[in-house]
Amino acid sequence: MRVIVVDGKKKKNNKEIEYRLNLFVEWLIYMVCYAIVLLLASNLFRSLYVENFLYGFLGAVIIYVLNKTIKPILITISLPLIGMSLGLFYFVINVIILLIVNLILGKHFYMTGVLSPVIVAIFISVANLLLDNLIIKPMIERCKK
Repeated sequence: MRVIVVDGKKKKNNKEIEYRLNLFVEWLIYMVCYAIVLLLASNLFRSLYVENFLYGFLGAVIIYVLNKTIKPILITISLPLIGMSLGLFYFVINVIILLIVNLILGKHFYMTGVLSPVIVAIFISVANLLLDNLIIKPMIERCKK
């Protein structure tokens, strides 16, 4: 009679590694698509300039990090203004995030004008929403099956 011992930790570690790899691939898909949106906005609006795909990708990653860290603080601070303007001040917060990216990336990613960055922020928000719901999420769900 033989006793076979299966190391449960290896199976558990492999599943955990596979799960983390899947999360990273999903995040990478999001960042590439958002970089494409930034490049599209750069081509449509003269007030936004993104040098190339690399800086579009870096801009998307920086926007992602700022949205996870600074944006909740800005929303909490400006909640009365957002309420009084019926949500229109929220786009000003998106412009502030884009201006911070402008400061970080310098001449490779910049915005000009006063009112046009608000229009660009609205376009980027709508394009990301459409891209997320119509392309990225269905693609990821199809790959999971």
